[in-house]
Amino acid sequence: MPTLIACLSSGKGTWSEVVKIMNSQQWDKVYLITNQFGKDNFKAEENVELVLIDSFQEVPNLVEQIKKQINVKDFEVALNLVSGTGKEHMAVLEAVLELGLNFRLVSLKNNQVVSLGLERN
Repeated sequence: MPTLIACLSSGKGTWSEVVKIMNSQQWDKVYLITNQFGKDNFKAEENVELVLIDSFQEVPNLVEQIKKQINVKDFEVALNLVSGTGKEHMAVLEAVLELGLNFRLVSLKNNQVVSLGLERN
């Protein structure tokens, strides 16, 4: 999966997991859903696009903000929701679904990136 979409928002220590996932492989594109604090404080690399949202808006508005800023040409993306709030997670999931994208949830296990659900028997 060459595209990663991840929340980069609230949650103590969650930014480090997002960075580890970003650095785990060569992504064609990384979209980080974040707020003004994240935009001001996160040092984004070349292939990283910060998708700025106003977390004080209602979920439908957040969905539209996200959809307007994401341009994914793949049919499937990697998705990480370790950082952020439930409201942000709902908006990201809805935006991904409305864009017609399939997704795999990715996380860390023993400091290695795994696609959740693929390792279970």
